Amino acid sequence: MQQQTNRYWIVGGEYADTSFSQLVDGTERVMGPYPSRERAMAEWQTLAEATRANCHARYSIAEEARR
Repeated sequence: MQQQTNRYWIVGGEYADTSFSQLVDGTERVMGPYPSRERAMAEWQTLAEATRANCHARYSIAEEARR
């Protein structure tokens, strides 16, 4: 029996305003996949710290269930 493993991605970019509904063209980023949530979180923290001064930047961790 093969074990199901999930993958994790960091997605986001710079948004037009703080409603975070419209990404600015060309700023979209997808990073990963990461083999664990902990690894994705560590990378997300680095990215969040690097963009902390930009109130229009937002990144999230997305989980992909693998079959």
